[in-house]
Amino acid sequence: MKIAHLILAHNNPQQLEHLIDSLTYAEDSIFVHLDEKADIQPFEHLKQRSNVTFIHQRVKVKWGAYSIVQATINSFEQMVKQAGDHDFVNLLSGADLPLQRPQDIHSFLELNKGKIFMSYMPILEEWTDAVSRIVHYHFNEYAFPGVYKLQGLVNKIMPKRKLPDGMVGVGHSQWFTTSMESVGYMVKYWNEHPNFRRFIKLTWGPDEFVFQTMLFNSPLRAQMVNDNLRYIDWSAGGASPKTFQAEDIPALLVSNKLYARKFDLQNHGEVIAAIDKKLAADDQPRTELISA
Repeated sequence: MKIAHLILAHNNPQQLEHLIDSLTYAEDSIFVHLDEKADIQPFEHLKQRSNVTFIHQRVKVKWGAYSIVQATINSFEQMVKQAGDHDFVNLLSGADLPLQRPQDIHSFLELNKGKIFMSYMPILEEWTDAVSRIVHYHFNEYAFPGVYKLQGLVNKIMPKRKLPDGMVGVGHSQWFTTSMESVGYMVKYWNEHPNFRRFIKLTWGPDEFVFQTMLFNSPLRAQMVNDNLRYIDWSAGGASPKTFQAEDIPALLVSNKLYARKFDLQNHGEVIAAIDKKLAADDQPRTELISA
């Protein structure tokens, strides 16, 4: 059983190196997409690792825009070619960290081969905060004077948008652990459906629903498990999850989730140190199904 990890990173080479250390295990592979805006020089030493591959076709990623979807698709295409024999693809950010030992993660996924672990809910019925993402035009990928005035005008004139081919939109979280089979399916679907690509390019925050939507409307839907295996704290109520601090250590140490985000090695290194210590001392296998 082999996992191909994909890390979307844009800064903090020291923290990225720590994450790579935490993920390195057996025959697993680690792929890194480094935002094209970032200077690659501080990350160059990581290329020397035999289990680490940097994605060739880098993208300048803009928060909330289509570009992060393109970066992920570019990465998936390279991973299918170079790690197609792996069983799972695990999508992480550079601010993530595993909460379980690699051998326990392997044991859990070995019992769940072929499954797709993603958090999702129907956008029109349940995730109503995201309805505007699919019914309105969004030009946030573009940067020219008056772009948002033009966006407002277009949305006044044009009818509400609908996903192509009668697709049901579902989503909620960008991060997931999924079968290599499903990644191959998504790459193929993306390349063969230009209408879907055009739709996504004019959407805000598409990374949080594009992959779930492709699979929910596919023959692989039955393999989807509505759990992305992540511990993420949205209690602060902002557009981004809480960055873990010392007060969060007790909850993190007892969580049965496989991964968590967000961590900050520079400002809250004690949180990462506590998890490292716990995993180093843990001698009990943990293969039970994930709980909150």
